[in-house]
Amino acid sequence: MTIRDRATAPHAHLPSRSKPVSRRSNPKPVRGTSKRISLTLQGGGSLGAFTWGVLDRLLEEDDLTFDAISGASAGAMNAVVVAAGLLAGGKPEARRRLDHFWERLSQIAPPKGGATTSLVADMTSRFLSPYQLNPLNLNPLEALLSAEVDFEALRANPPVRLLIAATSVSNGRLQIFRETELTRDVVLASGCLPMLSHAVQIDGERYWDGAYAANPPLIALVDASEASDMLIVQIMPTAGQELPVSAPDIVKRLEQITFNGVFLREAAALTTMARVAGSGSQDPAFSRKLQKLRLHHISAEREHAALSEASAGNLDRQFLRTLRESGRAAAEAWLAHGMSEPVMQQGMLRAAE
Repeated sequence: MTIRDRATAPHAHLPSRSKPVSRRSNPKPVRGTSKRISLTLQGGGSLGAFTWGVLDRLLEEDDLTFDAISGASAGAMNAVVVAAGLLAGGKPEARRRLDHFWERLSQIAPPKGGATTSLVADMTSRFLSPYQLNPLNLNPLEALLSAEVDFEALRANPPVRLLIAATSVSNGRLQIFRETELTRDVVLASGCLPMLSHAVQIDGERYWDGAYAANPPLIALVDASEASDMLIVQIMPTAGQELPVSAPDIVKRLEQITFNGVFLREAAALTTMARVAGSGSQDPAFSRKLQKLRLHHISAEREHAALSEASAGNLDRQFLRTLRESGRAAAEAWLAHGMSEPVMQQGMLRAAE
């Protein structure tokens, strides 16, 4: 059975903002004891600056290393920039490159034009495709990624396992690109929103944003990783307006539901598979990984109460910096308490309190 064929379920009950998990006083792991984890990073446009903060704080830990990282869209970009930095100069360089990437991203943002201008731009993108609005397919992310990532070096000597998600336009299937396949186009494909950018062609197939198919890839990461601890960084808010009525608010809520829906289904499938692992499994190696799996969860929504009102297209420097600091605070809390309290272990979810 392939990863793509593994069963899915309709819902997963991970801790949410409406049911905060208490901060227990479990001691932090003893310094000097090496801890290896895998990361799975959700996509969500500029909300990925929260993940920037999480990664920045984790990279300060000398005794913490990354085994594998999966990501979609903004999560894929964070993953690749971190990997490139680790390869070029270790954790300090990974932090520097993340800083530089997000600072440059805020600099290439279009100037603010007020609510009316934003509304006109939003509505225009609904009626005209990127093939009409941007016939030359100009994408500032191309230069930005090329400046931060040496893809040839990364393919030749990857410091971590990487799983980058993209969605096939022709059949809607998830495509996972591994570290030895990475190119700039793979990362651009993972973050390709179809109403804003041309589909990205790779080996004759065209791709859109990976978050439509896996946001982020969970089951594939378990299969690829050798670490028992897996940390999910969720940036898309689950809560939203009870009834959005304006066109931009409706579109934003639809995106939140869409990009979280695939995550919730795969998380539910993963918990179910972990719960029954070992019961006559046809894949003993994968079953053993599931039985050892300790699943951790950091939610941007828990740290940033107004996240559901924020725009994933907001590249204002102060907004990105605020999200970064929220991410650092969330990682700090997880390092202090959450590492010893996985939200799922041996298929059992810890109840939210």
